[in-house]
Amino acid sequence: MADFLNETPSTESKRCDRAFLVGVQTAQLPPGEAAELLVELQELVENLHIGVVGQALVNLRQPTPATLLGSGKTEEIIAAAKAVEADLIVLDDSLTPAQQRNWEKLSGLAVIDREEVILDIFAERARTREAVLQVALARMQYSLPRLTRAWTHLSRQRGSGGMGGEGETQLEQDRRLVNDRIARLKHDLVEVRQQRGVQRQKRQRVPVPTASIVGYTNAGKSSLLNRLTGAHVLAEDKLFATLDPTTRQLLLRGNQKLLVTDTVGFIRRLPHRLVEAFKATLEETIIADFLIHVVDVTNPNCDKHHATTLSVLRELGAVDKTILTVFNKVDAATPADLQRAHQLVPDALYLSAHTGQGLPTLETRLVELIADAFATSELLVPHDRYDVVARLHTLGHIQEQEHREDGIYLRGRFPPSQQGFFAPFVVR
Repeated sequence: MADFLNETPSTESKRCDRAFLVGVQTAQLPPGEAAELLVELQELVENLHIGVVGQALVNLRQPTPATLLGSGKTEEIIAAAKAVEADLIVLDDSLTPAQQRNWEKLSGLAVIDREEVILDIFAERARTREAVLQVALARMQYSLPRLTRAWTHLSRQRGSGGMGGEGETQLEQDRRLVNDRIARLKHDLVEVRQQRGVQRQKRQRVPVPTASIVGYTNAGKSSLLNRLTGAHVLAEDKLFATLDPTTRQLLLRGNQKLLVTDTVGFIRRLPHRLVEAFKATLEETIIADFLIHVVDVTNPNCDKHHATTLSVLRELGAVDKTILTVFNKVDAATPADLQRAHQLVPDALYLSAHTGQGLPTLETRLVELIADAFATSELLVPHDRYDVVARLHTLGHIQEQEHREDGIYLRGRFPPSQQGFFAPFVVR
């Protein structure tokens, strides 16, 4: 497993190579969903280069405070894990710090939950300073209540006279260290977000329509950005291949410009602390003029992936934006896949970022969305105001320009935010 950052207390840990997975079907989950999530958990764990040597699916009627699953089922799982020589047990549910400690004490193995797996993947994938800081903050906040787990080799018994024992003193020092680290990370993130705000303001000085590509992880968002804009964003067939937003310019028909941003992928049971940590990055989604929601049409759970993305967008406050749903990977789709997709979103588009199939239709639809968002205006600019004409070319999309006796006639689409500038010249 990935180590904590340098300033986190070191642990007496060893590399885990053989994982035993435990799915948990509760009454709150639709029938069969725990089995689907267990398949997804296996892919997550394998993304950490850990082999899966066994798994079990538990029907949980009532969670127990000590181990979540109850003593009998816990012992059964531990025995099954040891029988296949696993050195790691992964539960596809959230464990409290106390439950995690109890599992490890009973089993003598490392025990983690789904959240820690995703945090480790994010830590492995982070590249830019902002992503590294965001992941580090989420992991520190996750680890803080679990510090006792990192120091099981120390005594935590209280000494006489109310004095803390050796372990307790060490734990208090570690808590202060981690809290200090959290404070510094938050401070550094504020600086990075301010820098991102400056970059965004520079873009907005020359307003161009913006779109954000969103969707479930591994749906093909980066591949679509690359195909549309000729970018070279990392696009691999694995979960969370990219965490950092990438913005590229797309030139559409009629010389219409569009800024397109690729964003971090979503996943079912995405830890809330990661949504919070990446809100700065996902602000690109919130301020976009519209969203391109990419769905993998070949995935048998695409309906749930579609719902998960909408749920995260709702949490971000972006679900009310204009959303263009695009089913990707049609080159590998079956008729049943396409029928299911049509029932899910009847007015969606279908394309393949791999082959380019359907891209002209997408680009036409993007032009239409821009036309809807930016109303067409007709302007007449005096001949001695070529500075205004030049800026209008920069601000918006000029569809027609003609020199007339009384001025320069322009017809085009301009952002509403710039209406104060071009309103004096509007003739219709």
